[in-house]
Amino acid sequence: MSDRVAHLQIIQGVINRLSQNSFLLKGWAVVLVSGLFALAAGNSEILFVYLAYLPAIAFWCLDAYFLRQERLYRALYDEMREVDEADVDFSMDTRSVADKVAPWYRVAVSPTIIAFHLTLIGAVALVMAIILGRQ
Repeated sequence: MSDRVAHLQIIQGVINRLSQNSFLLKGWAVVLVSGLFALAAGNSEILFVYLAYLPAIAFWCLDAYFLRQERLYRALYDEMREVDEADVDFSMDTRSVADKVAPWYRVAVSPTIIAFHLTLIGAVALVMAIILGRQ
């Protein structure tokens, strides 16, 4: 196997792991927010609904971080595809492609991220409104 192919496979492995992390984060966000909803309903405590904003926002930030990292490694993959065989150094440093990828805060509002996380935060707001309406 050539060095370039080996390097591309390593980069692809990183991309796959980052994608899996993003998927798992979304699942954990739903589980934690749902658990806090259950506590709020059981105890009729609005505090638990307010606490649900914390994991919803934290997981939004983490998801944006992982998506940006995935995009960085995809850009690195594209760059390494074009490198001559003799120049393959197995570097995993993404600084050379950082200017090709949007900054973290712009990734956080990309359609792939915002649709899921705004829906989750909207659900928290809806549950909070329902609980406040009962009191």
